[in-house]
Amino acid sequence: MSQVQSPQFDTNLESIKKQTKVIYYKSSGPGGQRKNKRETAVRLHHIPSGLTAIATEQRSQSQNLGLALHRLKERLRQLNKKPRPRISTAEPLAVHEKVFRAKKLHSEKKKLRKRVELSEEC
Repeated sequence: MSQVQSPQFDTNLESIKKQTKVIYYKSSGPGGQRKNKRETAVRLHHIPSGLTAIATEQRSQSQNLGLALHRLKERLRQLNKKPRPRISTAEPLAVHEKVFRAKKLHSEKKKLRKRVELSEEC
């Protein structure tokens, strides 16, 4: 059985910049006069993977862009990680005993289904 591999995404910042759509907008929330005047919030949409990264913390658009790129890079790195294969462990003794008891009960039921031979001595 073959597993479907997810595509590997490049985590180089230059290639990420080429593959993303950058959207600048006014950030919402508290902040008063300085926060809601300019379009300093940044949303990056990585087209090949469909991931989105947002940064609105800083008052500088370039700082928010750097933060969003860093977040997107980390998410792409997480997508690229291969899951470790599961190593099956030995069954506990209690499981073996439970299976043995179930088999014993089943065999006793089957023994009761046998045809009874009547002897003439009775």
